[in-house]
Amino acid sequence: MLSRADNERLTRVGPGTPMGELMRRYWIPVAFSHQLPKPDGPPLRVRLLCEDLVLFRDTQGRIGLVDERCPHRTASLFFGRNEESGLRCVYHGIKFDVDGNCVDIPCLPPQTPAAHIEALKRQMRLTAYPCIERGRLIWAYMGPPEHKPAFADLEWIGLPPEQRFETRHIQECNWLQGVEGGYDATHLTFLHGGGTSGVRNRHVVPSRYEVVATNFGFVVGTGRELDAGMEWNLNVFIMPFHKIISSVPHAAHMWVPIDDEHTMLYSINFNPERAFTPEDLARETSWNGIHAETLPGSERAIANKDNDYLIDRALQASGESYTGLKGFGIQDCAIQESMGPIADRTREHLLATDVAITKIRRLFLDTLKSVAAGGEPPGLDPAELRVRSVPRCALPDDVPPEVSLPRLVRIAPVGAR
Repeated sequence: MLSRADNERLTRVGPGTPMGELMRRYWIPVAFSHQLPKPDGPPLRVRLLCEDLVLFRDTQGRIGLVDERCPHRTASLFFGRNEESGLRCVYHGIKFDVDGNCVDIPCLPPQTPAAHIEALKRQMRLTAYPCIERGRLIWAYMGPPEHKPAFADLEWIGLPPEQRFETRHIQECNWLQGVEGGYDATHLTFLHGGGTSGVRNRHVVPSRYEVVATNFGFVVGTGRELDAGMEWNLNVFIMPFHKIISSVPHAAHMWVPIDDEHTMLYSINFNPERAFTPEDLARETSWNGIHAETLPGSERAIANKDNDYLIDRALQASGESYTGLKGFGIQDCAIQESMGPIADRTREHLLATDVAITKIRRLFLDTLKSVAAGGEPPGLDPAELRVRSVPRCALPDDVPPEVSLPRLVRIAPVGAR
């Protein structure tokens, strides 16, 4: 059971909160690059870590992520004119560049002294966060400038576009519920098990669990006792919200907090060896896997809590589907959102199969404690992030898991293979 205080500590992500301050020490995905397709195009509203922001691409193609509120009368800059290397508030014409600098105040009287104008510009500087584009995504750093890390060298980010497929949709619960669902190994047999065979074949439920802290986050190993021996799946977590999934084809999730009660779930399939074929893409856009189909012009899934995720009770009763819910992504969202925006963990009764969840929570809490004491957050060194989850493997008998798991997920640096 997670105490109410610890649950608050892990799920609250606004400015000044322990988890919010930790999240801000990393590069965070903001949007897909195609959402800002051209210079001087329409701005995009962004809510990230409980902050309301505006994203825009200026005349030179530079990316700006700034406070949504104009510091003059707090009007929304989403309605601003994106022109001549800046975003101009339509209320009184005050203009800001991608760094948040106020560069023009045309509403002042003509006789206003130049020194006074410059002083006002300094006073009206917007909060702005540096951005870069990698892997068809726009990323921001929202933490202290003196701690800005190098960009994460995750495997899928560096692949050519034709070797990746990415989507995102809003999940209506806090980010931790998503992460915990991602590392709940037992639910794969039931929630994603297909038909009713999952209940009958309980021997495929994992019997061994290992959670090993690493320099980048942790590795979760789950072992199933099969006729040929113990078969392991190794899933990687990279701080602060990345999962590399032990699947074929390779896949990844990012549970990015919009605020305390909403998450932007990024889902990525990637193939390090070749481009995706039309058949590969058709498989993913059938929406039976980790991706979710969204409403036109929206980032909300078509199957959502307002329509009970389009559950098909007849299909469920037939035995062809254990849940009656279509797609792994929707199955996960339905269950994780059903717990509430922030689940009351004092009501849960954890079982022996939840040992990974318990250890993961403890690792997060220990990380918060270490960082609060001045320690360095894990996962900031790009050299440590060349890792990949491993499906269906054996662990060496003569090497302890805390040594073998980090070794098995390590892959060669770019250009070394």
